[in-house]
Amino acid sequence: MGKLVANYDRYDHLGIRRGVEDVPLLEIYNPIRQPWSGTVVAVIEFYELAGDLQGTLRKALLTSWMAVAGAVLLIFLALFAIVYRASRTIDRQASDLSLRVRDLTEALEANRTLHNRVQTATQRAVARNERFLRRVGADLHDGPAQLVALASLKLDSDLVLEEGASPTLRQREVTAIRSILNDAMGEIRAICHGLVLPQLESATPAEIIEQAITAHEQRTACKVEHQLGPLTNALPLPHRICLYRFVQEALNNGHIHAPGAKLTVTGSSAPSSLVINVSDDGPGFDPDTIGNDSLGLSGLRDRIESLGGRFSLSTGPSGTSLTMELTLQEEQDDRENLDRDR
Repeated sequence: MGKLVANYDRYDHLGIRRGVEDVPLLEIYNPIRQPWSGTVVAVIEFYELAGDLQGTLRKALLTSWMAVAGAVLLIFLALFAIVYRASRTIDRQASDLSLRVRDLTEALEANRTLHNRVQTATQRAVARNERFLRRVGADLHDGPAQLVALASLKLDSDLVLEEGASPTLRQREVTAIRSILNDAMGEIRAICHGLVLPQLESATPAEIIEQAITAHEQRTACKVEHQLGPLTNALPLPHRICLYRFVQEALNNGHIHAPGAKLTVTGSSAPSSLVINVSDDGPGFDPDTIGNDSLGLSGLRDRIESLGGRFSLSTGPSGTSLTMELTLQEEQDDRENLDRDR
């Protein structure tokens, strides 16, 4: 059995060069069979010029290579885009993560610093409170207690106890005893006046400042100027007490250390803070001269910092300024959470 076979070759490869130029040929082999048996008895070989076939093959080859190159290029571009986008995403996430780590580190350091400040301020406040109690005890002992003891001795004198004593001298002695007791009561009231706070639970911050200013003006007969902006009323009781004590002590310091100077109180509040400033136009002072036993400015600093606030002092030839800033956002959030829980 035979079959038709065709091969593509070049003319010079046939080994029959006859001066014909090198051209592509198509070799065709066709078997010849016997009609009655189908047996191949001969093979016809003939050649056909294949220039058109060669062009078609080259065109097909070029088209195939271009298709493969285009597909590879598209795949490469797609992979490059995917990798590039993933790389940008990773870089962005790494940058965001670095920023978050930095912010968390700074917040942690700020919290640690604030915690240390509050702890130190609380310890100093406890120590100063003990010294203050000792001072109050000393004031009571050296003042009213001595006067009461003197009155007691006079009550035991002969002019009071003996029946034969002169009425005039007895009356003079009783008058002296009454005067001594009145002085003792006056000193006790003066000491209590500095210890007892007015009603602050229901007062607004503006009213608290007004009360402190009014008490100072009544006690010293000095006018205090004040300029208060809108102040938040969401102030816990410890912050209200701190506000009153700050204004009270700052005005007292200004009156004592800068007599005759103009005193000014200003206040403002933001959603998360309350800022109060007390200033005078006196000659200023040297802060280094304040001793550790002073219960004034250092006590104010400890009281404010124990509540998480900030205290600042600025003094110079043009005057002295005391500033208190209390943070309110956390307290407001806590109250809102308690209200929701209820």
